[in-house]
Amino acid sequence: MAANRHEGIRAALCHDAYTATVARGHNDANVLCFGERIVGRGVAESILDAWIAGSFDGGRHAGRIAKIERS
Repeated sequence: MAANRHEGIRAALCHDAYTATVARGHNDANVLCFGERIVGRGVAESILDAWIAGSFDGGRHAGRIAKIERS
């Protein structure tokens, strides 16, 4: 996850639609990663749909993002 070394990048490795939804909602992830040989086309499409539809929930999760951005 070398992308996370760069300022402003919050990359998430997603294996299904649920992990994509949680990554967007809880971690405000802005880079989507998934394995070509691990995730089939149909699952990849559902991950992408969930990713695009998702948004940051804020609230109790905002403190975590603030800590990440300060470091």
